[in-house]
Amino acid sequence: MQFNLFRGNPLSMLVTFRSVFARVWVSKSHLENACSARVSAFSRDSPAFRQSPQAYRSFSTALNYHLDTPDNNPDIPWEFSEANKAKVKEILSHYPSNYKQSAVIPLLDLAQQQHGGWLPVSAMNAVAKVIEVAPIRIYEVATFYSMFNRSKVGKYHLLVCGTTPCMIHGSREIEEALLNHLGVKRNEVTSDGLFSVGEMECMGCCVNAPMITVADYSNGSEGYTYNYFEDVTPKGVVEIVEKLRRGEKPPHGTQNPKRIKCGPEGGNTTLLTDPKPPPCRDLDAC
Repeated sequence: MQFNLFRGNPLSMLVTFRSVFARVWVSKSHLENACSARVSAFSRDSPAFRQSPQAYRSFSTALNYHLDTPDNNPDIPWEFSEANKAKVKEILSHYPSNYKQSAVIPLLDLAQQQHGGWLPVSAMNAVAKVIEVAPIRIYEVATFYSMFNRSKVGKYHLLVCGTTPCMIHGSREIEEALLNHLGVKRNEVTSDGLFSVGEMECMGCCVNAPMITVADYSNGSEGYTYNYFEDVTPKGVVEIVEKLRRGEKPPHGTQNPKRIKCGPEGGNTTLLTDPKPPPCRDLDAC
């Protein structure tokens, strides 16, 4: 089985419109030469791409297609565990019965936790049966969000934020330190199955850039955690990895000892007390 969910690709749309409506045909050699010229202008050997061997952007942890493999095909039986079936029932209780398809994201998340951090196609098909939709509706969601992994990941899946605030604060050096220390490329799993490194778009804690997320699948869905580590350094992320390897639980949140949560170093210099509420909140004062 194979499905491809790339839609509305601007280049393919341009070629289609030019071919069908304008009847302009471009030879293969001409197109290859044009593409080569464009690529050379933005070569990864240019200074803009020299920060890290993984400096190119992936925007997800996998490609938007599926190919059957011995360990990932629709013929492999998959169902929620008995404990998770109770969680499925609880999740569905949050939605009207005629809108239970709205539970697709939490159900996919639960399936991923149960399956060790990634979603085989049979797990996606199982979710489709639960909420009574066509499997393609599940594939569309699973391929849109980079938090859903459709290939195997480590028990500790490390995601480096690659968006602008983190990038200008050294996220490429953070990623390079992790990859070099673990001896893997992006989205590869270490030989012991413990670690993998991926990229993620904005995690929403830009004031504490750079940052990484650690998705802990080492204890299945019962012990699953998903924690942010903020204000990290290349040396600091290596220390986090080694603590995880030893079975420790490193403190998450900011790694800068001079900060409290997302406050400034050294503490606040203004707004030292709680602000007074606006008088309109007091009905008697309005």
